[in-house]
Amino acid sequence: MQNNNNKKTQRVVIVGGGSSGWIAAAYLNGALNQRGEKPRVDITVIESPDIPRISVGEATIPAIQHVLSVIGLNEAEFLQQTDATFKQSIKYCNWVKKDNTFYHHPFSSMRVQPLDFAAQRWLASDRSIPFMETCSAQPIICEWGLAPKMMGEWRMGPPLTYAYHMDAQKFADYLRDFSKARGVRHIAANMTDVSLTAEGSVSSVNTDCAGEIEGDLFIDCTGFRAKLIEEQLQVGWDDCSQWLLCDRAVTMHLPYDRFYPGEVRPYTTATALSNGWVWDIPMQSRRSVGYVHSSAYISKQDAEAELRAYQGGDSSSQDVRFIDFKVGRRRQNWVNNVVAVGLSGGFIEPLESTGLYLSELGVVALAEYFPWQASSMQAMSERYNRVLQNRYYEILDFINMHYCLTQRDDTEFWREVRKPQRINPRLQQKLALWQHKPPTFHDFQDQCFGSPTAAATTLSGDDRAPIDTAGLWNHESYQCILYGMHYDGSFSKGDQPPRVPKAIIQRLQMARQMLPPHAYWLQQKVGMANYATAHRPPGWV
Repeated sequence: MQNNNNKKTQRVVIVGGGSSGWIAAAYLNGALNQRGEKPRVDITVIESPDIPRISVGEATIPAIQHVLSVIGLNEAEFLQQTDATFKQSIKYCNWVKKDNTFYHHPFSSMRVQPLDFAAQRWLASDRSIPFMETCSAQPIICEWGLAPKMMGEWRMGPPLTYAYHMDAQKFADYLRDFSKARGVRHIAANMTDVSLTAEGSVSSVNTDCAGEIEGDLFIDCTGFRAKLIEEQLQVGWDDCSQWLLCDRAVTMHLPYDRFYPGEVRPYTTATALSNGWVWDIPMQSRRSVGYVHSSAYISKQDAEAELRAYQGGDSSSQDVRFIDFKVGRRRQNWVNNVVAVGLSGGFIEPLESTGLYLSELGVVALAEYFPWQASSMQAMSERYNRVLQNRYYEILDFINMHYCLTQRDDTEFWREVRKPQRINPRLQQKLALWQHKPPTFHDFQDQCFGSPTAAATTLSGDDRAPIDTAGLWNHESYQCILYGMHYDGSFSKGDQPPRVPKAIIQRLQMARQMLPPHAYWLQQKVGMANYATAHRPPGWV
C-alpha cells in the first residue's frame, strides 16, 4: 500500500455509526493511520442522534481477532467494556430432527497429518460418536462449560481458538470513545442532502447542525436504508430470499439477576424451532435470545410465544423487539467513491455468526485496496467488489446447506426448505460431488462448481460468476456440518465404533484438570459479577 506524500490528506467520511460505522472508523484508523500516531487519512463519522440503535447480543468468529489487533484493543479491557464472553463453538440443537439431539461446529480441530482421513474413517464406522468429537476436543470442552484459557500461563500445547459474544451497542460505544481519543472526528448530526459531481461521485453531504462535510471517499453505514449507495447512486439489490426464507427476528434480553442459568456457556446455541431457529448468546450480565423466522409461516404473536416457551419460566416482564430484514446483497459494494459497509451492502441471517464479520471484511478489504490516488479508484473498486461478491456467496452456500440437509418435516416451513428449488445451484453441485467423496482441500482450488445463474452478479468489466475460495470455511467446516447433519452420501456404515485419536483424549484429560469454568475465569480476570446461583465444580472456589 503506497501513499504519495505530495498529495493532500485523504478525507474519509463515514455516514452512519453503530457497529459497522465504528468498526470502519477504528480499523481504518488503525491500519492507515497507525492507530492515530501517523495520520495520513482524515476520518469523520457522521452519526444520527435520532435513529434508535438495535441492542442485541452479537456472536463473532475468530476473524475478529485480527480486527481487534489492528485497532489496538487490549483483550481484558475489551471484555470488560463490551460485556463479552468467550465463544469456542456453535451448538446446533434439533436441526437434524426434532428429537433434542445436537452437534457442535467448533473452532479448533486436531486432524491427523500429513493426510487427513478423519471423514473416511468416521463414515466407515458405526458413527456411534459424533463426527466432530473424533476431530476436536472442543465440543466436550464446551459441554463441560470450560474457558478456552487457563488462569495462569498456557501449558496445554496448541492454544484453543476462540471468538467472543458481546453487546453490540457497547462495542460500538467502546470503539467510538477509543477512536475519538486517537483522532477520529465524530459529528452527531442528521444527513439532510447529498451533493454529487457531474460524474456521479459524492462531493459532500449536508447535515442539519454541522453544515457541509466534504470528502474524497464516503462509506455508507446507514443500514438497509442505504442512504448513499442506493438512494443517491441507485445501485440495485440482488434478492437471495429464494435460498433463505427467514425475514424477521424477535429478540429478548434475559438479565442474570433474574434468569441466571447457573453457568456461562462458552459457545453460541442455535436451536431449531417450528419456523426457524433461536440464537442464545451468553454475555457477562445477561443472555440475548432471538428467534429468526419466516413471516410467511408464523405470525408475530406466535413467534413471540414460541420464543418465551423456549426460555421457559415467567419471562412476561421482559420486552421483546421485532426486527425485519432482507436477505441479499448490493450488486456492487463500491461505486464511484461510495463504499457500502454493513447492512447497506448485504445481509445473511447470522446462523454462523457472520453479522459483524461482513462489516469487518468490508473494511479490512478497503484498507488493502485503499485508493491513495484518484486515478486508482476504478481499479481498486473493481477488485474490491469481486472479493466481497465471492465471500458473500460463499456464506450463502454454507448457511443454505444447514437448511437443505435437515430431515425435519414437522412443519410446512421445514418441508419447504428441503425442496430442491430451495438449494442454490452451486451448493447442489458441491453436494453432488460430496455424494462420492468427503470435502477435501482441492475441492476449492479450481472453483469449478459451475455458474449459479440465479445468484450471479455482473460487475463492471467482469461477468464471471462468483467463486468459493474457502476463504472463510474450508473443507473441515463443510465436513463438520455435513456429518453433523447426517449427510452420508453413498457411504455405508460399518460395525465398529469410531476411533478417537489419542491426542484428543490427552487434551481432554488436561482440560479437565487445567481449564477453569468459563464463568469463574470471567469473574476472576475481568470482574464479572458473582451471581448467587453460580455453579462451581469441585476444586474451583
